[in-house]
Amino acid sequence: MADLSVNIGELQMKNPVMTASGTFGYGEEFADFIDITRIGGIIVKGTTLHSREGNPYPRMAETPAGMLNAVGLQNKGANYFAEQIYPRIKDIQTNMIVNVSGSAIEDYVKTAEIMNELDKIPAIELNISCPNVKQGGMAFGVTTEGVAEVVNAVRSAYKKTLIVKLSPNVTNIAEMARAAEANGADSISLINTLLGMAIDAERRKPILSTVTGGLSGAAVKPIALRMVWQVANAVKIPVIGLGGIMNWKDAVEFLLAGASAIQIGTANFIDPAVTIKVVDGINDYLDRQGCKSVSEIIGALEL
Repeated sequence: MADLSVNIGELQMKNPVMTASGTFGYGEEFADFIDITRIGGIIVKGTTLHSREGNPYPRMAETPAGMLNAVGLQNKGANYFAEQIYPRIKDIQTNMIVNVSGSAIEDYVKTAEIMNELDKIPAIELNISCPNVKQGGMAFGVTTEGVAEVVNAVRSAYKKTLIVKLSPNVTNIAEMARAAEANGADSISLINTLLGMAIDAERRKPILSTVTGGLSGAAVKPIALRMVWQVANAVKIPVIGLGGIMNWKDAVEFLLAGASAIQIGTANFIDPAVTIKVVDGINDYLDRQGCKSVSEIIGALEL
């Protein structure tokens, strides 16, 4: 068996397979289906400083080769997580990582400070695709200034591994990645969902209550792969690739493009055991290729 271990900053992972936020609950929901301790890292659903109800229904829609979601970061807030959820998941024997979201810099910082105090949470993933309410609703992650401001503020408050999750809804993804790196990010994860919409032709109405939503699933993979390759060539910190990874072969492609680890999202809804199958598939691939370690294929794309 090949050595599948990878490091993301100071975060040590037994393998490069992670779950994408919002698609795996808090991990415990999948424990009846698989041995969740075999996953390299579990990123729990988005957590905000205050409780959020999320968007009105309908807020999910199937699309060809993917899905749209407009759930709206429904959660009970950072303190509820620390007091109620954390005690239940803290002893799961893998990296439990919290996805942190916010609509103002102060919210991000306060949430990061709460997570910093939780010993068994070794990292956070900063979702900067959120609308900045103080800047007219434009997402933090669509300008280099916005990226720099939020990452710098959170870096000052958070002492453990900081992963910054980038929005693909930008002109130059490499510039956003470099801004995150320059302001203290330990790692970049990408891509978050692409902006899309669906229409009910018979009713002549949008399917989602919010009209637009985030597109994920196999349909976004070529875009995600391209952006991961661009970012991996633009920064020196580790890159975590996600977007349309449905099987081990997809995962290997992201590793070859330069990702040090990958996240699986939408595929979890189709097959709750997909993460373990991907771990085993990567190992089989390495064996067939005569590789002793997964590090041999990271960024090994031949141009």
